[in-house]
Amino acid sequence: MIRYELRCDQAHEFDGWFKDSAAFDKLAAAGLVECPHCGPTKVAKRLMAPAIPKKGRPASNAKAEALPAPVADSPAPPPSPAALPAAALAAMPAELRAMLRHMRTEIEKNCDYVGADFAEEARKIHHGETEARGIFGEASEDEAEALREEGIEIARIPWVPPSDA
Repeated sequence: MIRYELRCDQAHEFDGWFKDSAAFDKLAAAGLVECPHCGPTKVAKRLMAPAIPKKGRPASNAKAEALPAPVADSPAPPPSPAALPAAALAAMPAELRAMLRHMRTEIEKNCDYVGADFAEEARKIHHGETEARGIFGEASEDEAEALREEGIEIARIPWVPPSDA
């Protein structure tokens, strides 16, 4: 993992963790690195001094942090600003919130919201009874488990508000 100090075109500064330099370049070029303060994806690395250990001391990875992995295999929660508890949202790294906001925007733009009919609609798509398309909505844990047992792939995405306001 590598940590970069980043700056958006509105002069907001923030940190970002990436697998390596190439991963940052790829994500930035795809518009997936977003300012957690104002949202623009025009983000650049700031000039940084390398972390060099003192002579005779091994480099420490104690300060390295990995971003939490998204939770998978459950349906998307409802699209309400209160979907994630405020404490969980506040504890989430700003960069992760920005990426999840971007993901939410893309899902809302490219998928159909089916609400509480998620499980029923997922089954219809799976069995070819309705057109194949991306959907999102709500399902109970029991409904989600039943879908998985039927071989229907679903995923849970932490649903963050469109902004931190």
